[in-house]
Amino acid sequence: MNQGMLSVDEALAFLLAGATPAADTEQVPTLAASGRVLAQAQHSTRSVPSVDNTSMDGYAVYAADCAAGEARLPVSQRIPAGSVPGPLARGTAARIFTGAPIPPGADAVVMQEQCAQDGDAVVIKHRPQPGEWVRRVGEDIRAGSEILAKGMKLRPQDTGLAASVGIAALPLYRRLKVAVFFTGDELVMPGEPLPPGRIYNSNRFTLNGLLQLLACEVTDYGIVPDRLEATRAVLRQAAAGNDLIVTSGGVSVGEEDHVKPAVEAEGRLSMWKIAVKPGKPLAFGEVNAGAGQKAHFIGLPGNPVSSFVTFLVFVRPFILRCQGVARVEPLSYPLRADFDWGKPDPRREFLRVKLNAAGGLDLFANQSSAVLTSAVWGDGFIDNPAKHPIRRGDMVKFLPFSELFQ
Repeated sequence: MNQGMLSVDEALAFLLAGATPAADTEQVPTLAASGRVLAQAQHSTRSVPSVDNTSMDGYAVYAADCAAGEARLPVSQRIPAGSVPGPLARGTAARIFTGAPIPPGADAVVMQEQCAQDGDAVVIKHRPQPGEWVRRVGEDIRAGSEILAKGMKLRPQDTGLAASVGIAALPLYRRLKVAVFFTGDELVMPGEPLPPGRIYNSNRFTLNGLLQLLACEVTDYGIVPDRLEATRAVLRQAAAGNDLIVTSGGVSVGEEDHVKPAVEAEGRLSMWKIAVKPGKPLAFGEVNAGAGQKAHFIGLPGNPVSSFVTFLVFVRPFILRCQGVARVEPLSYPLRADFDWGKPDPRREFLRVKLNAAGGLDLFANQSSAVLTSAVWGDGFIDNPAKHPIRRGDMVKFLPFSELFQ
């Protein structure tokens, strides 16, 4: 480990130890719950399916009535989905449609492609086995079983499952309230004139977008002048109504970097140097909000790729844990490196790479922390250990953006 620096794992453990889910929960209609975090496990009060039903359009029969080969059976009833059938008389068939209940007595369904209509009768051209094309009670869900676990970030299929057992509203953790601001007298917003020596504020757009992907309530305080008192003032304002403050820039130790001393004046700072590339300067602490309340604080570096990487590596899991998410580690995949990386850094690296048609990974040529194009071109990161060279053909740990953006 680099002297005087925390490792990535140490820093992340420190962050997560200080992250606690918001105590407030709310009942939200199931239709609006996707993307939110479940505050209580959900159990089904009913079985799904609630009755034996057919998974095919066809004819419900007694399998024994069709055991001799082709069987001509009179059609005794028609059963669409949502209807209540009567018992099936022996020696007859029931016209039945997908999802409809199996009539009492029937033990199989023959798909319509294996049948031929013959007046008021049907000719069964198949020897069905008992249970064929029949979905049994509770085949999907048993009454009383847990269907959704506490701490899940709900996906569309999860809300669909809740709806399938009649759950109209779900208990969710409230949305995390996050304030953001950006320091640097050199920053200019797109649409404004760009004087010499100034740059457009790309981090404002990247971080706002990432926070929105994580379903946060975002308050954006914009660009703050590079002055200590101005930074302290916006910290006090942001702490008053938010759970977390995220900043970009000003966390180094230069004369114009005021975030670190401002947080120390308004609260406390726990750490600020991490052995990660891109990144390294990262501040974590809290800001006093009055009445004994505090807001968490995370200050990110100003270089656009450093800000992007450190948000995904550190801020994302912290936010997820504060939202009540149980599993915050993104899924990673072992993939083949189709390049050589012979200049490993003493710090743990997050290299921007792209999937290729051969199933391997290509490396963006310029891994500078100022080249945001690498993150746009790439499909994710290689999580590369410190001092670890990569040779073409090596298996590496790939973190796709599709995992990191949720």
